[in-house]
Amino acid sequence: MARTNDMTTGKVSKTIFSFFLPLLMTNLLQQVYNFSDTAIVGKGLGDSALAAVGNMSSLTFLIIGFSMGMANGFAVIIAQNYGARDIKALRRSFAASIKLAAMIAVVLTAVSLLFLRKIMTAMQTSDSIIEDSLRYGYIIFAGLIATIAYNISAGVLRALGDSKTPFTAIIISSVLNIILDCLFIFVLHTGVEGAAIATVAATCISAGVCIRRIMKIEELSLTRSDFHTDRALYGDLLKNGLPMALMNSITAVGCIVVQYFVNGLGVAYTSAYSACSKYINMFMLPGVTAGYTMSAFAGQNYGANRTDRIREGMRVCVKIALAAYVMLGSLMVFFPRILASFMLNGEDTISLAADFLPICGAMLFAVDLLFVFRSCVQGMGAPMLPMVSGILEMVLRIAVIFAFIGSLGFTATAFAEATAWTGALIVNMSAYFSVMRHSAVRKTSEQRMCEHAYAN
Repeated sequence: MARTNDMTTGKVSKTIFSFFLPLLMTNLLQQVYNFSDTAIVGKGLGDSALAAVGNMSSLTFLIIGFSMGMANGFAVIIAQNYGARDIKALRRSFAASIKLAAMIAVVLTAVSLLFLRKIMTAMQTSDSIIEDSLRYGYIIFAGLIATIAYNISAGVLRALGDSKTPFTAIIISSVLNIILDCLFIFVLHTGVEGAAIATVAATCISAGVCIRRIMKIEELSLTRSDFHTDRALYGDLLKNGLPMALMNSITAVGCIVVQYFVNGLGVAYTSAYSACSKYINMFMLPGVTAGYTMSAFAGQNYGANRTDRIREGMRVCVKIALAAYVMLGSLMVFFPRILASFMLNGEDTISLAADFLPICGAMLFAVDLLFVFRSCVQGMGAPMLPMVSGILEMVLRIAVIFAFIGSLGFTATAFAEATAWTGALIVNMSAYFSVMRHSAVRKTSEQRMCEHAYAN
């Protein structure tokens, strides 16, 4: 199989790092683009335009996060089929994933475009930025099919152990994105619409690169029979994909509520929150990447019934997450004003961000470990408890912001993030140890059955 990776054999640490490093570079490039996009918008169009684009981030996560959760859920089934070396099931799962993804793309695009203005109004979006937010959002959501195509194709490739092709795709799309951003904003003066067009165009390119690679993989060569409707298979895919999708969306609802309170404080607070969110997303990257690595690794090894390798892989990924926390959390704690000044212009907004960043930096370990434990549980085909943790994350985020926004002001948003991360981490750690105990019992039972059959 071209450019795939069997993760059920070989030294665990080498297998983990050979997958992790290209994927980290992929995610890093995505965030570098997001950071550059924010800096270009902020410096080129001003803090109000940055607030307008940032105001869309939580809603974008709600819609796109749902599609990402579905794609990751489908990829778990594909990884397990690959780990079990069931090529027929692999092809049928891939074909069914394509059909479901197409239907999801149509529905999400229609819903997001239809209700965007009403949601923006309900979020207390300031009159001074709502039109820019809408112009940006309509273009982003009109191109949702490209985002879903990339999420599905990249998820399939990662499930088969290929983290290099998504890396190549992101290199190409990130460079294109930044070039187009500069062209539209600084040369053509298109405003926030230019940033949105650049994002959609680059996403189309990244999806195309991944799809082109998939078409060259023999084990994914589909025939018409692979697309025959199989309700049981659709049920299995949705049973795994929907909880992961809902977990992302439920988490996003909590973020939207926080955005609602932040918007109520004023445009300066919206700008500061947007900048801080960009830094959190960038600095949690190693934890996120370790989580994606663990999902693919656990999926393949769970399909191959190698729970011993899953346990060893967890130890490696936890160490990665903690090392990243020490390095990147320290930047947020000790250099918040310098970080804030890279994206913000006004002294007031810089000061707000400088108060926010150290709190989240000190607790960054919680979200890093959260991604590792949650992704491992999902990779082993147990998505329900991670979904419950998403509900808890939403409840804690809303409860803290509601209780303390009056007394702590903008700083309450940082405490809301840290509290939500910690609560969700506790649930997913418990889920991991529970699933591992169940898997050990299952493996022992299967071994006894094999020994009994052999004896007879």
